[in-house]
Amino acid sequence: MADQQPEKTTAPAADAPDSQPTAVTNTETPKETTEAAEPQPQDKTETTTVQPAVEPTAAQPTTAETPAEADKAPAEVQQPPQAEEEKPVAEQPEQPAYLAKNPALAQFFERLPAIVSSSGHAEMWGVPLKDSNDAPTVNVLIKFLRANEGNVKLAEEQLTKALKWRKEMNPSALAESTSYSATKFGGLGYLTVYKEANGAETVVTWNIYGGVKDINTTFGDMDEFVKWRVALMELAVKELKMAEATSVIDYDGEDPYQMIQVHDYLNVSFLRLNPAIKAATKKTIEVFTTAYPELLREKFFVNVPAIMGWMFAAMKVFLSKNTTRKFHPISNGANLAREFPSLKDQFPKVYGGSAPALQEGARTVNLVQDESAPAAHEQSKEQAKENKEEAAQEESKAESTPEQGKADPAVTAKEAPAADAK
Repeated sequence: MADQQPEKTTAPAADAPDSQPTAVTNTETPKETTEAAEPQPQDKTETTTVQPAVEPTAAQPTTAETPAEADKAPAEVQQPPQAEEEKPVAEQPEQPAYLAKNPALAQFFERLPAIVSSSGHAEMWGVPLKDSNDAPTVNVLIKFLRANEGNVKLAEEQLTKALKWRKEMNPSALAESTSYSATKFGGLGYLTVYKEANGAETVVTWNIYGGVKDINTTFGDMDEFVKWRVALMELAVKELKMAEATSVIDYDGEDPYQMIQVHDYLNVSFLRLNPAIKAATKKTIEVFTTAYPELLREKFFVNVPAIMGWMFAAMKVFLSKNTTRKFHPISNGANLAREFPSLKDQFPKVYGGSAPALQEGARTVNLVQDESAPAAHEQSKEQAKENKEEAAQEESKAESTPEQGKADPAVTAKEAPAADAK
């Protein structure tokens, strides 16, 4: 019976929590069995849920820790993506109002980098083209978009052509550093800037075609004539100070970056059907339509003779209705100042104002005297004499009042609506 007592003591020792120290020496092997047996229910449950393919092994204590860490890992990994998804929405900059209410303008700006890259030029009217946060750049794009009635594709095509033209022609240099023949262009073009009482400025360009002395001399070289005309235009554009703009113009509102143009056709009966003049006129219109959109506020044709009807018809072919509606033919140049009551006194006397003649106070392009000026002057005197004779014949044929004798009745009829438009 003494031999059997250890067996009875050993058997309960595995189950008894309060085992004696003597029994512990015999429980080293059962301890491994206990530790291997106790995790099994947990291993079976988690193995079935997380890793079905894992077979129970002797290293299951390590396996039991791995699912626990795996449970923590997804929670730590999933949180950052949620924060990243919300972050761009919170930090996205607000779109400027002029882009938000004009999707076409926003789309136009998206195309601007490609336009600049394609043309190889990034300057328009003295404005370096930047992004939609730059007011001068926005104003430039608005003008091109306006000129194409909001059609982004057409505006893009026109801006690309205009930039390529400026790169090739370098109109700024034509205005600032190029000189022109006084014999050919002297007295034909001027620039004035008139100031309103509130400080606003009105830029006016003057083309005095009645001052042409010799048709072939002035219009014979079409390219030279166009360059001279572009130079005068660039002087006026510079006075608009578009690069100094601090605010964006209203797409559908008033545009302060526009000028007035006056074309004086007094004694220009020689313009009747001259091929050189018609070619130069056509080319000038094409260039200005492409390269200077929405810079014209209004255009006045003064002292218009009856034979000038063909010119107005030609303009309507190349220009949009939005542009031609700005045209105002006036038969008597002395009535021009009436169109600008607040500036009337600053206009030259010959146009109904109180200021000196253009030759005395207006600016013009750089002019130089030609070496052959004396011979050309004699020729121009003869041409001027012929012009006066033709003008006298035209006036004698027109049986009307002095006011109407210089203008086509159809043109005169348009004079009243022009005044209403003002």
